[in-house]
Amino acid sequence: MPTVRATITPNSRKGPLVEQLDDGTLKLYVRAPATEGKANRAAVELLAAHFGVPRSAVRLTAGAASRHKRFEIG
Repeated sequence: MPTVRATITPNSRKGPLVEQLDDGTLKLYVRAPATEGKANRAAVELLAAHFGVPRSAVRLTAGAASRHKRFEIG
């Protein structure tokens, strides 16, 4: 399964949006707040739409309480 590194910006007015940074990290802008896992769920939905896979195929593997996260897509 491919692993994706991402940096999340919750409460973003730009979102939902995915940007690719020079180092290969994805910058995710989500409108959801960073409380009770809402931003994480929004990030999963955004990545699923970006990669064209179902939400169940995207799994947060590291960084649940951090802006810097890793996801498995597959």
